[in-house]
Formats: sequence, C-alpha cells, structure tokens
Amino acid sequence: MHTKYTIGTVVSNKMHKTITVAVKNKISHAKYKKIITKTNKYYAHDENNECKIGDIVKIKLHKPISKKKRWILIQKIIEK
Repeated sequence: MHTKYTIGTVVSNKMHKTITVAVKNKISHAKYKKIITKTNKYYAHDENNECKIGDIVKIKLHKPISKKKRWILIQKIIEK
C-alpha cells in the first residue's frame, strides 16, 4: 500500500504541537458540471511548532496520534 500525501494551507496553530490544515479539492458537479471547491480540514502533528498561519505544507497519513490527529507534517513548502 502506498503512503498518502496531501498539500494544504495552515489555518490554525493555536494548539500545542498541532496544526489545522485546510485542503482544497476541485470537483465537477455530477449533473450541472460546475467546478466546485470542496475543503477538508485535518489536524496534523507539528513536532517543533514551526508552522505559522498561511504556510503551505505537505502532510502524510499516519497512525492515530490522538482522537482527531491522523496526519503528520512532512515539510513546509512555502512560508508566510
């Protein structure tokens, strides 16, 4: 099984060693064919508290760390 990666924007870093990452996906409506942007929010583990709001980050699916955290930070792509 391959490892799942995704890229998103940090929308919150108020928690200790945790960031909230918003991932936007563009999909086409089944009937009307309009392009719709769907947003999913994920809690990701940030070991060094290095991310700031607005950073573009790459996160990886991981075993559960807490009740809602199942992603870990791999790298910061763009810093704000």
